[in-house]
Amino acid sequence: MDRRSLEELLGQVAQGRMDPQEAAEKLARLPYQDLGFARLDHHRQLRQGFPEVVFGQGKTAEQIAGLARALHDQGSHALVTRVDPDKAAEVKRLLPEMDYQAGARALVWPAGPIEDQSRGVVALISAGTSDIPVAEEARITAELMGSPVKTLYDAGVAGLHRILSASEDFDQATVFVVVAGMEGALPSVVAGLWGRPTIAVPTSIGYGASFGGLAALLGMLTSCAAGVSVVNIDNGFGAGFLAGLINRR
Repeated sequence: MDRRSLEELLGQVAQGRMDPQEAAEKLARLPYQDLGFARLDHHRQLRQGFPEVVFGQGKTAEQIAGLARALHDQGSHALVTRVDPDKAAEVKRLLPEMDYQAGARALVWPAGPIEDQSRGVVALISAGTSDIPVAEEARITAELMGSPVKTLYDAGVAGLHRILSASEDFDQATVFVVVAGMEGALPSVVAGLWGRPTIAVPTSIGYGASFGGLAALLGMLTSCAAGVSVVNIDNGFGAGFLAGLINRR
């Protein structure tokens, strides 16, 4: 339930169109819902403007379906991240309404039309094709939060002309999300070209000395470019969420 829904509920009670006991029952489920295996935070959308997001890795298909249905029943978008194709197929057998976004490894079930809450565009850039799954997780998250997203994939520092040729496309961007593995240099380049908040996302892509994304993480944390913030390795959701918050009206 979001703030608008809560105001409508209270308005119905004030106008006598809803019984106070019915309203009390709805409000009683707001803080959280005990599903036995999880305590789903229905209050999060009121506090943060976006419902709880389900981390799918390590959960059973039954647990994922139960969480998604409970979110949707309360009028919230259901987003489940880190779901492999086999697990997604199991979930869809239980809950056909879920849409599997294979590129992002995410299951999505919008509660309804997504309201545009943005003041501009989120620019999303990946260094390589192998970084796209993490970038797509960020894209879906930002879009569910009501932000339009413009993407440029496979534009790493080994061929900087690719990003320079597209520079005019991003002049109106409010915030950048830059996803890169290997040495993680691309966010510094982007932050040096545009005076916008730049969210750097290190990925676990790279040869042995990249240490599963640690080299990219440390490189981004020690960036000499101003305006760079860094999320955890492979955390596309965290980057998309932060970009959505920055881009809100």
